[in-house]
Amino acid sequence: MSAAIATIFGIGYLRPAPGTWGSLFALVLAILLLESFGIIGFAIALLSVCVFGWWATSEYLKRTANKDPSEVVIDELIGLWIAVLPIAWAVFFYNLPSLDLWPGWISSFFFFRIFDIYKPSLIGWADEKNGALGVMLDDIFAGITAAICTIILAVFYHGIS
Repeated sequence: MSAAIATIFGIGYLRPAPGTWGSLFALVLAILLLESFGIIGFAIALLSVCVFGWWATSEYLKRTANKDPSEVVIDELIGLWIAVLPIAWAVFFYNLPSLDLWPGWISSFFFFRIFDIYKPSLIGWADEKNGALGVMLDDIFAGITAAICTIILAVFYHGIS
């Protein structure tokens, strides 16, 4: 079960770029969750995935010599969901259909992937940690950074239009 969760039921085995596939799946699932269960359901799902993802990653790492196996993509799901939190909040706060904010969904995805791939500053530091902490924390920081960039982009865009 831990392998299924850590690889998001095999999505982590897709090539090339398993992290991008995991992030794309996470984006679609975030939209579906938000549309079906609202912001509270989405937040509960995020917290649940953090707990089970941490456990699954810890268990998965016990069976491999690799400190951050590319097939483990549950961390991408968590990071992407953090990146889209501002969009989820805007959908809730302004009572909008989630797809009306499609530029935000797309920018969150791209910001997250850029920060997850290049790992600047604190994200790179977190990536150096061992165990599930290192696997998960860099994506959490990448998600937070992507969320901040998405907010800045939205404020800038709405400020000039």
